[in-house]
Amino acid sequence: MRRVALAVLLLLAASPASALAAPSERLVVLMHRDAGTTPQAVAARASGPRAPQIGMVTVTPRPGESTAQAARRLRADPAVASVQPEGRMRLRYLPNDPALSSPELAPRTPGGTVQEWWASPMGLPAAWDVTRGDGALVAIIDTGADGGHPELSGKIRDTLDLDETFGAGPPTTDENGHGTHVASLACAQANNGVGIAGAGLNCGLLIIKSDLTDSSVAEGIVEAVDRGADAVNMSFGSDSGQGSAALRRAVDYAVARGVVLVAAAADQPTAEQGYPSNVLQPTGTGAKLGQGRGLSVTAASADGTRASFAGYGSQISLAAYGSYGADSGPAGLLGAFPMGQTEQESGDRPCRCRTAMGDDTRYAYLEGTSMAAPLVTAVAALVHHLNPDLPVRDSLRILKQTAHRPAGTGWTPDLGWGIVDAGAAVNAAKALDRTKPTSRLRITRRDARRVTVAVTGRDRSPAGVVSSGIARYEIWRATPGRAARKVGSTTSGPVTVAVPGGRGSFFSIAVDRQGNREIAPSRPDARVR
Repeated sequence: MRRVALAVLLLLAASPASALAAPSERLVVLMHRDAGTTPQAVAARASGPRAPQIGMVTVTPRPGESTAQAARRLRADPAVASVQPEGRMRLRYLPNDPALSSPELAPRTPGGTVQEWWASPMGLPAAWDVTRGDGALVAIIDTGADGGHPELSGKIRDTLDLDETFGAGPPTTDENGHGTHVASLACAQANNGVGIAGAGLNCGLLIIKSDLTDSSVAEGIVEAVDRGADAVNMSFGSDSGQGSAALRRAVDYAVARGVVLVAAAADQPTAEQGYPSNVLQPTGTGAKLGQGRGLSVTAASADGTRASFAGYGSQISLAAYGSYGADSGPAGLLGAFPMGQTEQESGDRPCRCRTAMGDDTRYAYLEGTSMAAPLVTAVAALVHHLNPDLPVRDSLRILKQTAHRPAGTGWTPDLGWGIVDAGAAVNAAKALDRTKPTSRLRITRRDARRVTVAVTGRDRSPAGVVSSGIARYEIWRATPGRAARKVGSTTSGPVTVAVPGGRGSFFSIAVDRQGNREIAPSRPDARVR
């Protein structure tokens, strides 16, 4: 993986004025190179750009003619080489947060490196071209978050106090600083001309302040699920053990309801990640693509290798950036930090991590698997919110299969399935239809022994997800005293089936091209008495 020096690439991206562009209703027609003049049938409806040097003309369908009908008509002309619906591109989106374009000035940082250097190599701008994360909700179980920080004040949708530590403040305060930093990496306010942009861009935050006991974390997971979280971040862990039965049951509760759980791997080079990481990706399962109940995330450096301090081994799912590197550059990832002195800055080993953006000193550089995990959590939330019908196993598979890894390799002990690629992940989620189609059957003709039925159906998908389309309709019949059974199938046309004894009930089941099957209705669509 190349070291990041991407300021120029980021600066070439466009402003947020580029909302999703509406497609054109025209057809782009290419004539055969030896066709000579453009046929009159094509020229009569020509409109818009043309380039006779390459035989190109754009054509508008006739009044009352669909685009598909016009395309079939034009393709029938022997002078026409190709006909395609005209697409429309859009400007690339880049928020105006200065960290995305301002140079990183830490000593021995390669020229051209921006402060939020991890955004581009993780594919975040490409993901933001597909989804801005509006409506997505990321739950952060941590030390709270500074609710007055400009990166977070407009992002906190809900809070929950599960910290019984004596004297601890409400969830919108953060005595430690860890939770504020983690929350900002996931969902810092984007496009506000201040600081950084969170990986989930416009996602909202559920801040759960926890004392990190087993019961507090278990309750936090369950509450996050019940309050609508798309993904839950846990940037903490134990040194060993498998967690309590209550914690494991909470994990099962989240998985059954489609919520992706993400935990930070160990912040030491060990094969034992401790829980909750090893509950989500148990020992020996990391290399098995279909196994695991969540994601155990280790930290990568900017050069694409595992950070020297980070966990490795068969409990690792994948990686995200958690350090620039030991020998050069900034001392971690730039994120939000509380106003007052934090526990991170006091004690025997103060972090000396606080920095300023302009005149604002509410920022800090921190490194660790704790910083890598929320980047993955935010991407998981983008995937889930874009395609909420995905079960957890599909979301995990997408995030693993689309991750960056050296060519020709699969899972490795150092980085798991690779470094998360947000753009590739959301594009894969966009193409995976997991929504069940619907259909309805009606009888169009009947006699004493047979009926002819017609079926109509729809294969809807969530906005932004490409529907696979209905592959076939199954015809089911139930007769008195017998269970329903399949008696026919069709792709579109009517079907004639027998009616033994002249009595029976009928319904249809649609199956789409991804194999999703409609649930059988509780009542038949039609009856013959």
